[in-house]
Amino acid sequence: MAPTNGAQPGLVHDYLLVPRGAERTFAAMAACWPDAPIYTLLYDEAAVAPLFGPRDVRTSYLQRLHIGQRGFRYMLPLFPRATEHLDVSGHDLLVTSSSAFAQGVRPRPGAVHVCYCHSPFRYVWFERERALAEAPAPLRPPLKRELDRIRAWDLDASKRVTHYVANSIGTQERIAEIYGRDSVVIHPPVAVDRFSVGTPEDYLLFVGQIVPHKRVEVAIEAALAAGLPIRIVGDGPDLPRLRAAYDRPDVSFLTGVSDAGLATLYAGCLALVVPNIEEFGIAAVEAQAAGRPVVAIERGGVRETVVDGVTGVLVDAEDSGSIAEVLRATDFGAFDPTAIRVHAETFSTESFQRKLTALVERAVADEPQPIRP
Repeated sequence: MAPTNGAQPGLVHDYLLVPRGAERTFAAMAACWPDAPIYTLLYDEAAVAPLFGPRDVRTSYLQRLHIGQRGFRYMLPLFPRATEHLDVSGHDLLVTSSSAFAQGVRPRPGAVHVCYCHSPFRYVWFERERALAEAPAPLRPPLKRELDRIRAWDLDASKRVTHYVANSIGTQERIAEIYGRDSVVIHPPVAVDRFSVGTPEDYLLFVGQIVPHKRVEVAIEAALAAGLPIRIVGDGPDLPRLRAAYDRPDVSFLTGVSDAGLATLYAGCLALVVPNIEEFGIAAVEAQAAGRPVVAIERGGVRETVVDGVTGVLVDAEDSGSIAEVLRATDFGAFDPTAIRVHAETFSTESFQRKLTALVERAVADEPQPIRP
């Protein structure tokens, strides 16, 4: 897409270290402007090369520290300043993809800044107490002060955004509550063509980052209580603890799974289990693209992506016992894989890109941002 009014786009994402949902969304965004430079705090070319290829990627000064996925969280205090020092001053148009810091870049005066918000920074807003509880006791007071500082910075950064785009209604509500701003909802893209309907086996599946807020343990406990094996796909700091706690044949931990391998796992599962509250939840749509139902907590983005009783089952309570009860009571063979797949196709990459580019064109043309009813 060529921006209107001669605006030159700059594309910004928090950090490009792993090919997860937010990074895949940003790749679809970047494909709309194939010649635009990409700005990011940290970049692991080997990890995300399949998504971005030979793009012009410009990193912050923190890149020289060679920090990877396992260590970047320790750099938290340095990220706000590094974000502001990303030199985006040569652009009349910025399109940022932010779940933490990217919205904090400093546009030049008069520039249009469209921010696709995956979520306001969860650890300074609505996962704050969890972050403090996970830290060693002696580090909690300085961490609390640091989170307070970043929260104030984040509020100030929101004022540098001219147009917000939310990835779900839940995120839209948080943008309004935290930043006092209106936004338009455009659901993230899912590469549905990567997936196809297969023959289900007898295992449940969890796909996501292995961190406490994903509540992987709840999915495991629910599967075990229901008497079903479960495969956990993902990596993260909580993985060693969970591997030690669930060293048994009916719980499998799979890391480094390829795109093709993940598609096979989706097609073969009885159902995907989503035990946490996601702002959107790309994994739920990916499972449906493979024709498989989703069992999820009836909160957050799944209310927009899963049709209860048609493409999955939504569970009112959040505990493992309630999920296990649903798993035991559900006849997963009664779901129509073709109908589930057709539903998933409404979240295609092409649909996302059409909506996003149209919104950016309106923003550059200085049209008022619509307010969602």
